[in-house]
Amino acid sequence: MSIDIRVNEKEKEIFFSLRTLNSEYQMKADGFGVLRHIWYGEITERDMDYLLLRPDVGFSGSIYEAGNQRDYSLDTMPLEYPCGGVGDYRVPAVKVTHSNGSSALDLRYKSHNVIKGKYKIPSLPAVYAEESEAETLEITLGDTASDTEVVLRYGVLGDKDIITRSAEIRNGGEKEIFVGKAASLCLELPQGKWDWIHFHGRHAMERQTERAPLFHGIQESASLRGTSSHQQNPSFIICSPDCGERHGECYGAFFVYSGSFSTQIEYDQLEQTRAVMGINPDLFGWHLMGGESFYTPEAVMTYSGGGLGALSRNFHKIIRENICRGKYKLSERPVLINNWEATYFDFDGEKILRIAEEAAKMGVDMLVLDDGWFGKRNDDCSGLGDWFVNEKKLKGGLGKLAEKIKGLGLKFGIWFEPEMVSEDSELYRAHPDWAIAIPGRKPTRARYQLVLDMSRKDVRDYLYDSISKILRSADISYVKWDANRSICDLYSAELPPERQRELSHRYVLGLYELLERLTKEFPEVLFEGCSGGGGRFDAGMLYYCPQIWCSDDTDAYERTKIQYGTSFIYPVSAVGSHISVVPNHQTGRITPMESRAVTAMAGSFGYELDPNSLSDYEKGLVSQQIQSFKKYAPLIHNGKYYRLSDPLRDNYALWEFASEDRSEALIQGMIFRKVPNMKRISVRAEGLSPDGIYRIEGREGTFTGKALMCGGILIEDMWGDYKAVEIHIVREG
Repeated sequence: MSIDIRVNEKEKEIFFSLRTLNSEYQMKADGFGVLRHIWYGEITERDMDYLLLRPDVGFSGSIYEAGNQRDYSLDTMPLEYPCGGVGDYRVPAVKVTHSNGSSALDLRYKSHNVIKGKYKIPSLPAVYAEESEAETLEITLGDTASDTEVVLRYGVLGDKDIITRSAEIRNGGEKEIFVGKAASLCLELPQGKWDWIHFHGRHAMERQTERAPLFHGIQESASLRGTSSHQQNPSFIICSPDCGERHGECYGAFFVYSGSFSTQIEYDQLEQTRAVMGINPDLFGWHLMGGESFYTPEAVMTYSGGGLGALSRNFHKIIRENICRGKYKLSERPVLINNWEATYFDFDGEKILRIAEEAAKMGVDMLVLDDGWFGKRNDDCSGLGDWFVNEKKLKGGLGKLAEKIKGLGLKFGIWFEPEMVSEDSELYRAHPDWAIAIPGRKPTRARYQLVLDMSRKDVRDYLYDSISKILRSADISYVKWDANRSICDLYSAELPPERQRELSHRYVLGLYELLERLTKEFPEVLFEGCSGGGGRFDAGMLYYCPQIWCSDDTDAYERTKIQYGTSFIYPVSAVGSHISVVPNHQTGRITPMESRAVTAMAGSFGYELDPNSLSDYEKGLVSQQIQSFKKYAPLIHNGKYYRLSDPLRDNYALWEFASEDRSEALIQGMIFRKVPNMKRISVRAEGLSPDGIYRIEGREGTFTGKALMCGGILIEDMWGDYKAVEIHIVREG
């Protein structure tokens, strides 16, 4: 068993050790019942509790039971689930207000339980696993002065170097309590100086990588937008200052949640580091009646002593194999063409068929009909919520169009934006109270639309009925699920005043419930998440949608940077990425078709253009690109991913996919700018067998894997800017 529990009867201590393939997580309930964090890192083959010694620090008080033991302070020791109001003045993981108005919580060990298999969380997505693949440790803590309990759950997937975290807050008393903060993870690093990596951005420029040394005090990455957001991603990495792709210590975590979140990292007075991740408390509050529980979303963490690349590959594997579900979690995705940048709202059935006819000739697998097919929807100011076909545009309805497209050998997909409503719609006129808005205030519009209250069952039932009716009316193989604004004006007509702070979380729970119903009802349909591109790119959505449209920015040069940041946490198979026309619609930049292709291949490959506007030469290129992608797709989506450059710093973006058995590798990327008398660029391969003999397609000679990994490969000289790189390496024999 990977969970090692030892009891020291003499000291009345219980020691817990969670082991994975390359890491160990240690904690103990001490003689006072305080659950103290000890160690997370390399397997040391000994208890690391000798590191728990702390000095007497002024103005850091001791718990009552410690008497005059002044070096025993909650304010200076690493803790598994720190509370507010009882002498730890650092960032807490949980805050509770009792019926008498007090807000202290003093949690002490009560019991523990080891369970085969991986725990589940009611109404929330989480890592899943076979019973033989995982174990669960439950530790129950109880407040010293009330009937409030917290159950900490640790899921251990040893072979994948993954530990998951979630908490259940229980009200065991008769009187109501109010939960003001309920984090999922507290990670303590008592020693060392560290850098923090997070992923910031904006619409059409998501997940830009930023790395900085921790400073004394609190640094935070957060969203208050009702979604995980374009601006910050619910993930973080803490690493040693010398940490790179292949060496150095690093810790990472991502949040399996799609709503407002907060990650706070405190570098304290003793230069200890504490990271707390969970639902953003600024928009959260939850009333717990007697006997009720609140379950936090899941946080997933890993440790690597071998650099950032290994950490990312741990995350890629767990997301692909234990978060994504359904038919498409590991299978190849269809090459699709989306009509949005080809037509925007200006289309009819004949125009869509002309796109489909030309796409079929080039080898495309699926046509996706984007925004504008429903209600009175000729621009983005009306029609949202009216999920019935506009037969002025599509004569004969979706069924007839889908049948004609299927007759061309293509599958058919469609766009929805279920969570939103236009004021100029039949739905809003019938149910204005279904929109999120504060009584007596004019609502904030974004993209001239409002947000439906997904916490309401009647709203979810309407959406389920109308969407499922559409999906049954035609042979539809794909749904693009969009959400094109952030959420504010939080108020639900169904919640009493004292429960309005519950709306933000109830919204996410309602969204998950609807997605669960639809994905179970239509298991053959590929659902793709989207929120103006990458505004909700998180593991919670990947539980329902195995791919997410990475960004509305389809410029190949900018996409290399967006996809670079995305790759630190999320697998390539989750990335929606397409080739679009040039000049690019977002930047006006002109890049070669070949460079657009290799960039889009680092994802679920497709096209965002009108093939009728292409020259015969370009159509030939498209056919070749599709054949190439299908050749490499198993390697791209299921191989190990390596970052070979930093496009934020280098004059090129290069990445690699290597097969698990080390028999094959594919290096792709782009050289950004040509300069006179340019220095040669060499790139070191990764993931090969050192003693294996390899050949590079299109080049003479053979090479040992060690030569390619240590000496590298020279990139052929190129003429012009934004030039594609593609190097296929195959082991002989």
